[in-house]
Amino acid sequence: MKRLFILALSILLAHGAATSASAASATAAGAPALALAAVVGDHSPLLSSSDRHLLLHIFGGNLNFVYPANQKISVTADAVVCRTSNIDISARSCKLTFGAHVGNLRGRKANELNATAIQAGVPSDGAAGTIFESFTHLVCTIDPNAIKQRAGGGANCTFDTGP
Repeated sequence: MKRLFILALSILLAHGAATSASAASATAAGAPALALAAVVGDHSPLLSSSDRHLLLHIFGGNLNFVYPANQKISVTADAVVCRTSNIDISARSCKLTFGAHVGNLRGRKANELNATAIQAGVPSDGAAGTIFESFTHLVCTIDPNAIKQRAGGGANCTFDTGP
């Protein structure tokens, strides 16, 4: 009986260690980082309207702007969780958390954020008919003047993936 208890405890501890180790830091740079910053930033209450507007213009390929030298745009989010059903193929949603503010997206907007997260390297997971992508602690740094040079730089994001 004692051996069985020790074996069960070992398995539980090993499972707990594997579960906690599944969260990982990740980065995205270049085009995927710009896309992630623009799509998340479009829904962020933390961004000024002028920075949100500029991000969307840059993401749309419009590089005809003036932005102060040595200033950057920071896009942050505490958590993003997107869900897609593989049973109800019309069901898609994303929940974005910015401090105390929570935003919910459905349909096309949720699909856009979900696909962008996958492009930026957020892994998919699934259970019981739902596929989801989730990440936390998003910090994107956008340098509009570096992007304006069209040399591939100016956009970087870090985030944690997993539970």
